[in-house]
Amino acid sequence: MDTLTLKIIFLVFFVLTGVIRKPYQREIKSNTIIDNRKTPLENGLLACVLLGMFVLPLIYIFTPLFNFVNYSLPVWANVLGIVIFAIALYLFWRSHHDLGKNWSPTLQVREDHTLITNGIYQSIRHPMYTAIWLWSIAQALLLTNWIAGLSGVITFGTLYFFRVGNEEKMMLEQFGEQYQAYRQRTKRLVPFLF
Repeated sequence: MDTLTLKIIFLVFFVLTGVIRKPYQREIKSNTIIDNRKTPLENGLLACVLLGMFVLPLIYIFTPLFNFVNYSLPVWANVLGIVIFAIALYLFWRSHHDLGKNWSPTLQVREDHTLITNGIYQSIRHPMYTAIWLWSIAQALLLTNWIAGLSGVITFGTLYFFRVGNEEKMMLEQFGEQYQAYRQRTKRLVPFLF
């Protein structure tokens, strides 16, 4: 596939993620935070993810600045990127939908926070992370550029490495044995694997 087509496809998926998230961002504004574990490290990591999954891809899509480090992939890899991003979008939507007012972009517990164990959360503890991992992989397959393509995997991978353990600790402290039992019957990212 040609680069322009791949950029357009990525941009459509990119916009759809914003459309999915927007109503949930509005909904949580009225929900009082009772436990905020947002640290300077977390803020820095979120800024890196913003750079790697939003800013750098948009610079690549709309300017020729990074064209000196483009790479090419076979068409099947581009098609795989489209399929992976479609799955990521579904998981992204489903995890937001199932969480509802419990969703938070950072490590926070909100008033009336409940442990969600139904829907997609019945078999995956962190389906939104799964979705973003898939998005990162799709980004590398659709934006065939060493900077814009791989920046998502690198920045999100770093955030995930530092954050997921802290998130699980926070949930364990908040929900105790209920969360421990939930952890034992589910996988972190992929059912039956991780």
